[in-house]
This record gives sequence, structure tokens and C-alpha cells, in this order.
Amino acid sequence: MDRIPIRVFAILILLVIFPVAYPEDQEWIQIKQALVQFMDKLSPVNAVPTNGNWGWNMSSDPCRDKWEGVTCDGKNSVKKIVLETSNLAGVLDANSLCTVKSVGVVSLKNNKITGQLTEEIENCRDLTHLYISGNQFSGDLPASLSQLNNLKRVDISNNNFNGELPDFSKISGLITFLAQNNQLDGKIPDFDFFNLKEFNVSNNNFSGPIPDVKGLLQNDSFFGNPQLCGKPLQNACPPAPQTSIMPKKSRKSWFEKLLLLSGYIILGLVVVCFFLYKLVSKKKIREDEEKGRNKKIAANDAASTVPSTTISSSVKDGSGQKTSEYSLSSVENGMAPPLVVLTSPLLRGLSFEELLRAPAELLGRGKNGSLYKVMLDGGVNLVVKRIRNCGISSEKFKTRMTQIDQVKCRNVLPAVAFYCSRQEKLLVYEYQPDGNLFNLLHGSSNGQIFDWGSRLSVADIIAESLAFMHQELHEHGIAHGNLKSMNILFNMSMEPCISEYGIMEVENQDGSLLSPNNGIESPNAGHADSTFKGDVYEFGVILLELLTGKLVQQNGLDLPGWVHSVVKEEWTVEVFDKALIQEGASEERMVSLLQVALQCINSTPYDKPSMSRVSAMIKSIKEEEERSLSSDP
Repeated sequence: MDRIPIRVFAILILLVIFPVAYPEDQEWIQIKQALVQFMDKLSPVNAVPTNGNWGWNMSSDPCRDKWEGVTCDGKNSVKKIVLETSNLAGVLDANSLCTVKSVGVVSLKNNKITGQLTEEIENCRDLTHLYISGNQFSGDLPASLSQLNNLKRVDISNNNFNGELPDFSKISGLITFLAQNNQLDGKIPDFDFFNLKEFNVSNNNFSGPIPDVKGLLQNDSFFGNPQLCGKPLQNACPPAPQTSIMPKKSRKSWFEKLLLLSGYIILGLVVVCFFLYKLVSKKKIREDEEKGRNKKIAANDAASTVPSTTISSSVKDGSGQKTSEYSLSSVENGMAPPLVVLTSPLLRGLSFEELLRAPAELLGRGKNGSLYKVMLDGGVNLVVKRIRNCGISSEKFKTRMTQIDQVKCRNVLPAVAFYCSRQEKLLVYEYQPDGNLFNLLHGSSNGQIFDWGSRLSVADIIAESLAFMHQELHEHGIAHGNLKSMNILFNMSMEPCISEYGIMEVENQDGSLLSPNNGIESPNAGHADSTFKGDVYEFGVILLELLTGKLVQQNGLDLPGWVHSVVKEEWTVEVFDKALIQEGASEERMVSLLQVALQCINSTPYDKPSMSRVSAMIKSIKEEEERSLSSDP
């Protein structure tokens, strides 16, 4: 019995000294063959490896034997091929290279490689970084290059590429594109400039107008292209020539031309008569309303010693009846309270009556009021929020608006004016034409790509701005009170701005609000900071929208409850928006942001973090994301 362990021990020693050679997997053999062929085509005959031995041969292993320039992961998958400044003078065999499906980084900078980049490059589906600058490549870039949706960085500078660029606007996650010092021509595609951190197409033969770079790039990114025009270059684009389509030879007779001309004249007269009729009718309606108003005022004066003034703006509904859109009533010395202008010099001297007389367009109605777009004389566009059921007295509302106006935050949209009487409360903002977060996430995005980096940036800016407002207005107890994706607007620079801050009185809401259908406690819980904890909950819901791409309420689905149920079943990945998964967003950092969201919607108020803590957690995730991108070659 004592001899058996000794024999087993001896066998183990022999196995360590003389390991058994198992036959290699057929797929791995094909990958090695492809890599060896790829290196052969690069012609390393006169090249000198840094460690004195290339190692690229069928008798060794790329990962275990550490082939020159090859980096593998823990699963023995080839992830990077970096052969920079190695005097390689052959061609890039994309067909062999892309047989290695796992490769993500290819860097062949500063060699003497010639030939073309062929269409087979589209088979490198996991490719994120392509660096081939400082070589002698020529010919057109393959259109299939734009099919590599995972590309983050591309450097094809200092080559002899010609022809037009592929449509890189299809690649939403691209953060670097360098193509300077080539012979490329045609128009510059409309890249996703919002995400690009590095961009240079100088010293080529591009022509036509430069796409809208959103003020993010300087003119040195476009120098050396004499036929380019538009910002940020100094030379403006010429106006588009007016083209008229004229037949070479008119086949119409003189009589037919006369009939056509007569028709135009008659049509013009009809249009003129129509507008004259509308003008006269409108004038008559105003006169009738003025007479009626005078009669009403006279009757009130006779009936009471307290004068009253009523001013209204009316539009016609579908039945032709007039309905009041907003109105005010006041008994303060017979005069309407003035419109209080807070910040905008454009609105100095604007009265409430002038605001009502301006053309208005109903943008939407909600449980807290209606929203109108108002167009003043001079081309100034405003948004008027008519508030109802805000739970704030007139005096407190005035004080509240003044306190909020004293806090300046770049990403909180300030009210430019407000009006307040006993029966009416109006807030006036500058009109933001670039939409809101709700439309960008759930449909009307106008073709804008909303990738992981952009969503994380939006979350960071909103959290930081909300934390700042909470800190500045803490002693006054003024929270947002109605935070949702529709209230996150985008300014001209496509930066998110929080609108309608502080117009709702959170303290008057039910202290045990529940998210529908799931029993998860939402905003208030009765302790000192419950006012601000409500904002934390609502911000958590916005984070869930950013991560899932789903509506908060849809077909009976309650988003917080659904996320909790999925996470509880340990199917966390199923939560995330498929668009984020397809673009290759970091699952680790998406899970980290999801954990922040779950803390925000925690059912126990005491366990909800403050907005300053939430902001710090999101900044940490964003910094980790940026370090990950910058550490990639």
C-alpha cells in the first residue's frame, strides 16, 4: 500500500519533465497558418525584430511562444498585432489577417508597406484600432471599411491613398480619424463630430463645404485642401447657383401661353382677396372684443368699487369655437401684475399683454400645465409654460423664482421672465430648437446617433448640474420636483440642459409616492432631505432610460419594476439597450452605471445617495471609460 503513492508521484514527475503532446485544434491551426501567411506577405526579409526572433512559424505557438508583436488574452486568443517601425516592405493581406476573428488592434505604423487596403478588411469585425500611417499604401479606401462598427481609432495618415472617403458617419463610436498627407478627394463625409477627439484631413484634395463640426475642430484639421470652404476655414462657400429648368424649344402656342398667364393672374387675385378678407375679419373681431371688454368693465365699475381686468389669448378649436389658452385676472388697483423679466436683455420692457398678443403654437399639455412656443416681433422665439396645480402661493412663487434666478449653472436652463397672479402662473424660457432627451432616446432623434459615450456624458452633466443646484438651494429647500427626460433639453452645442427647475412644490406631494405596479418607494419619505431625495429617484429613472432605451411606462410596463425583476433573476445583460450591446460598449461600465441607478431608486429613503455622491460615482465611471480609450494603442 505504501508503494502506490510513490509510483503515482513518479508518474507525475515524468509528465512534468516530458509532457504529452496533444494534437492542436484544427481551427487554431488555421489561425496559425493565416498569421504565418500574413507575415510572409509583409516581407520581413530585411526587417529586424526587436528581440532578434520573429517566431512566426508553424512549429511554435503565437501566444505561448510570444511571437514578435502578438498580444493574447487569458483565453489564448490573439487580440493585438503591433509591428511598428520594423522595415516591413510587403503588402497587407487583409484576407489572412481577418481569418483571426478575435484581433482588435492592428498597428503597422512607420514601415514601407505598399499596395491597397482591400475589401476583405470588412471581415475583421472585432477590429477597434487600425494604425497604418507612415507607409506607402495607395489606391481607394475600401467602402467596406465603414462596415466595421466597432472601430474607435483609425490612422491612415502619411500614405498615398486617393479617391473618396467611405461613409464613416455609420460608425458611431469613432473617436480618432487621422488621414492627413494623402491624395484623397471628393467631399468630407458627415462624421459624428460630437464624439471625435482627434480629426485631421489636412493636405489632401478635398473639395466642397465642410460639414457642421459643431465648433469642436480648428482650421488646422482642414489646411492644405484649396477647394474646401466653410467654417472653420476663413474662405466662405459661394452661394449655390440658381438653376432653372427651361425647355430647349417651347411647343406651346401663343394662345396656350396666354391662357397660362391668365390663370396665374386669376390665382394671384384670389390669394390677395383672401388675405384682405382675413385682415378685415380679424380687425372686426378685435373691435367687437374691445367693445365687449369696455362694456364689461363699465358693468363691473357700476356693480363694485373694486375694479377688475381680464386679458386673454384665444385660439379656435376644431369646432370653430374660441377657447381661452391662458388668461389672468387681477384686482390689484384694477391693473394686471407686470411680467417680471429676470435675465434676458432682449425682453426688457416686454409686457404681459404683448406676450399674449404674440403668435403662439401649442407644443403640448401635461398634468402640470401646458407649453407654448411664442414668436415675438424681431424674430425672438420663447417658450411659455402655463403652470397649474403647482401647490405654491403667489408670494412664495415670486420668492422662489427670484432665489432660483440667483443661482447660475451652465447646464440648467434659466427662466428669462415670469408672471404670477392669484389665478395664473407663467414661466418664460428661451426656445431650444434641438429637442430633448426623451425624443433622442425614444424616436424623434433626427438621425442623431446616441452611443454609449454620449449617454454617459449626458448622465455626468445632468448629475453634476443637479448636485450643484441642490447644494446652492439646500437652505431654501428648492428641488427640481419634476425631473424627467422630457425636461432635459439640448442647447446649440448639443449639451444637455435641465429645464423647469423648481416650479413644482415637492413638499405638497404625497410623502409615500410609489412607482406604479411594483411598490418601490419613490420621491419622499418624510425626513429632512426628502425634497431632494425625490430628485435622486427621478434621476435614477433617467439613468434607466439611458441604459435600456425603454419608455418609463409602456403597455403596462413600469421601467423600475421591470429592471428590478430582470436583475433579480441575474439576467442583468438583458437590461441594456441592444444598440449599446451592438456598438461594443463596455459591459463592466454599463453594469456600474446600472448599480448607481438602482441606488437612486432604492425603496429605502435613507439608503438613497445624495446627488453629489451620485455625481462623484458617475464621474468615476466616466474617467475609467476615458482611461480605457486612451490606453488603447
